[in-house]
Amino acid sequence: MSERALKLGVVMDPIADIAYKKDTTLAMLWAAQERGWSLYYLEPEDLYLEGGRAMGRMRALEAYRDPEAWYRLDVSRAAPLAELDVILMRQDPPVDGHFLNAVHLLGFAEREGVLVVNPTQALLTSNEKLFAQQFPQCIPPSVVSCHDGVLRDFHARHGDVILKPLDGMGGSGIFHITPEGRNLGSVIEQLTERGTRQIMAQRYLPEIQAGDTRILLIDGEPVPYGLARIPSAGETRGNLAAGGRGEARELTDRDHWLIEQVKPAILEKGLIFVGLDVIGDYITEINVTSPTCVREIDAQRGTDIGGQLMEAIARRF
Repeated sequence: MSERALKLGVVMDPIADIAYKKDTTLAMLWAAQERGWSLYYLEPEDLYLEGGRAMGRMRALEAYRDPEAWYRLDVSRAAPLAELDVILMRQDPPVDGHFLNAVHLLGFAEREGVLVVNPTQALLTSNEKLFAQQFPQCIPPSVVSCHDGVLRDFHARHGDVILKPLDGMGGSGIFHITPEGRNLGSVIEQLTERGTRQIMAQRYLPEIQAGDTRILLIDGEPVPYGLARIPSAGETRGNLAAGGRGEARELTDRDHWLIEQVKPAILEKGLIFVGLDVIGDYITEINVTSPTCVREIDAQRGTDIGGQLMEAIARRF
């Protein structure tokens, strides 16, 4: 337990619109509140800079375990973000200009001593799909390009491939191109915006049918269960947002090996809460923006992942 009750802010998309049954941020807020911490709510648009100081239009927040009324907000007031001890950056991707601007503003709060989770420098330098490319021993054959010829050559060599944008989430914009290459040209044209936008191609992993497993790490240490997101019939995407079904499973020896490969880099970047996406023997993404799947694992395995995260935060004070 922290020696003092912390003031925790959360930057998130509108709390009124979250999915009560599965929202990970809500689990974090419950865990912080149960430690006696006070909560403050901001949306990205509430952040601003004045005189070189990070400011926010923040509202005191109470979070409830009630599917009909899960929050209460006080009136908004403008205040320096440095009044807070901790800020959870939980805005969902895409990691576009709006997202990056919010991260930059939070960087000013860090300079005044606020702990931002995850750290802003790590958010700015750790694209979720590209970060995994630093570990070639852990990933399936992949290429990143906006060039039609490079992408077509990759498909010709591997036959069955996945094409996806570098800044999406929840399975959006993912295309499965089978060996005959139907619609390959139009998919490349659409995703690359006619050769001007870098995208990723990866060899298709048939193990996706057994699940795309989200493994959560807190200070580099894994939660003992991963959530296998199993695609619905006719789908190649396991993402819950795309209709996948979640099944909490114990981590395998291979999972632990993959974790050990990436752990030093995660700790070096100061990343506190990370989600690895694993299909079969391979990492496909390293999620650092707003990893999810806490509620599903907690519900199936009786864990308290939000509490573990708050304990990791409390150790820093």
